[in-house]
Amino acid sequence: VTTQELIEQIRLKKSFLTIGLDVDLNKIPKHLLETEDPIFEFNKAIIDATHHLCVAYKPNTAFYEAYGLKGWKALEKTITYLNENHPEIFTIADAKRGDIGNTSSMYAKAFLEDLAFDSVTVAPYMGKDSVEPFLAFKDKHTILLALTSNQGAFDFQTKTIDGKEVYKQVLETSKTWENSENLMYVVGATKAEFLTDIRKIIPESFLLVPGVGAQGGSLQEVCKYGMTDTIGLLINSSRGIIYASNGADFAEAAAKSAKCLQQDMEVILNAN
Repeated sequence: VTTQELIEQIRLKKSFLTIGLDVDLNKIPKHLLETEDPIFEFNKAIIDATHHLCVAYKPNTAFYEAYGLKGWKALEKTITYLNENHPEIFTIADAKRGDIGNTSSMYAKAFLEDLAFDSVTVAPYMGKDSVEPFLAFKDKHTILLALTSNQGAFDFQTKTIDGKEVYKQVLETSKTWENSENLMYVVGATKAEFLTDIRKIIPESFLLVPGVGAQGGSLQEVCKYGMTDTIGLLINSSRGIIYASNGADFAEAAAKSAKCLQQDMEVILNAN
């Protein structure tokens, strides 16, 4: 899925919602545990119920790796199901990788080639040669951690070095990397007040914004300071949608929760 196709989907669905598929077997409905592949069955039901309301899905790979081989197989089945049935939907491997060059190349190959995700999240701490192997993939996106919504974000990201916050240096430096037009950035919704400064550095780039809902971020605030002419935002909600119910009606409850967010987004899109 190219950036242009993503923008078209946003306008078509009147939504810039990303649904996080973070499957915890302790939280999914009990009846699914009797199926052969509970993780995939849960994801399939969520996708079938919500695909018309969102433009992206974001499995966090930790929730699959934790279950070993069967978890990885469930991830593979999930992404294959999405690519075959909803090829227009943008897929994000939330893997937060980042290592020396040849290792990064292998991580990139794993997610962008073998699993055929459209994008992967990457940590910038090791710099240029750890990120460029991801950027080398044509028509794929690398989503760089810029300013996160967790408490520890203040440990490093907002520290000032030579008069400039580290996260701003990350943003500015990343623009000089090869194929940087394939970059998107993670900016936590709880950091909405930082978006004005961020947009000065990367005025057009897409931002993946977690933290709306469960973590207390405001959709309206994020849109007010972060939205561009081409929208430029992917708002992620995980727990608030996929665990809206743990009963037999879990998929309907997820759709209802996603619909609420989509309707809020439609109002914002119509106003702009």
